[in-house]
Amino acid sequence: MFDSLGNKLQSTFKKLTGKGKLSEKDVDEALREIKMALLEADVNYKVVKQFLASVREKALTDEVMKSLTPGQQVIKTVNEEMTKLLGGTASDIKFNSSKPFTILMAGVQGSGKTTSAAKLALYIKTKGKSVALAACDTHRAAAVDQLEILAKQIDCEIYRGNKNEKAQDIAKKAYAKAQNDAIDVLIVDTAGRQHVDKELMDEIAQIKSAVKFDEVYFVVDCMMGQAAVDAAIAFDETVDISGFILSKADSDARAGAALSVSYVTKKPIKFAGTGEKPSDFELFHPDRVAGRILGKGDMLTLIEKAEKLADEESRKKMAKKLADNDFTLDDYLEQIESIAQMGGISQIIGSLPIPKSKLGAINIDEKQLVHTKAIIQSMTKKERANPAIINASRRKRIAAGSGTSVMQVNKLLSGFAQSKKLMKRLKGNKGKFSQFPFM
Repeated sequence: MFDSLGNKLQSTFKKLTGKGKLSEKDVDEALREIKMALLEADVNYKVVKQFLASVREKALTDEVMKSLTPGQQVIKTVNEEMTKLLGGTASDIKFNSSKPFTILMAGVQGSGKTTSAAKLALYIKTKGKSVALAACDTHRAAAVDQLEILAKQIDCEIYRGNKNEKAQDIAKKAYAKAQNDAIDVLIVDTAGRQHVDKELMDEIAQIKSAVKFDEVYFVVDCMMGQAAVDAAIAFDETVDISGFILSKADSDARAGAALSVSYVTKKPIKFAGTGEKPSDFELFHPDRVAGRILGKGDMLTLIEKAEKLADEESRKKMAKKLADNDFTLDDYLEQIESIAQMGGISQIIGSLPIPKSKLGAINIDEKQLVHTKAIIQSMTKKERANPAIINASRRKRIAAGSGTSVMQVNKLLSGFAQSKKLMKRLKGNKGKFSQFPFM
């Protein structure tokens, strides 16, 4: 969602770094361009004003202006202030002795709150804790059924009330049942509401009074823009928000919500939903996001995603196969699937510390991975283990079975053969293959 903003800021920084010395006029011109980029991204005007004032004050110090690399120093200052704007540091859940530890989910209609509740539940489950979901949205048709389907997908307990039962009563019963079932964490999903809807705002206040909540998360749809800030303020006044969850963070939204809500409310962005699957959910790192916006990449998140896909033993096994040149098409297929799970080639390249301006010439065809996968899956086990036996007739059969052409099959086999040759040359560098999928 930060692509458009990132491109504009990086273009501005390119002008700064191209100058040996900077004047006050140079800095002010750059700040004007940054201001326009932020306002076009729908960042709150007051936030933009305070952000630029802070950047200007630090950028015009003697330490920066008399530096051998003043342009880089200004970028560093913008990076630091952008990180502060986004909340400063990552803020994971700090579990206490409460059992169950309770989390209230709030949000406006259509913000992705119910989906985020399930994603959060799965995230907490990966930490070794038992989780239950309480369906307290008694207003939206099929809301309870939606949560039940999601709970089944992630193998999570769900508590639902009876017809016409009040939301606060469902929450109280869910809490009592979670206590009885020795559940570690209870997540209470509530009805989506507009902050101007007094009846529903009163209801969420009653739910909060009925159960002692340890955390209150407000789900912000990244496509809401300025409306998200107004809603966040209203909800914070009603239920005292402890943090935000960004939904649709993988969209092409203008990013204004993400760059405004934390700064305005002084509450941290805790998590971000990065896709449609329940597992597409991650801890929000302000410094890493600022780095992505300013073209510094996000290698740490990339490494973490890679590590989630395989344990240490699996990575060592794959590294050994690569180093020993014992890499088969089955292994190749496994790596392709890993790349898809990491968000595809575009997301991986986007996480590298390469300015977007230099990526323009790179033609990224995500469909190629799909074709490659189809071709390999159309082969027999013997053919995957020993591609040398794949003659002309076999190539025609594989092309027909995968819905591709013989030329595409030839290209895959040729590329795989070249990869094997490269592995042979790099045989002495085993440690270099321990982190990332290779293709």
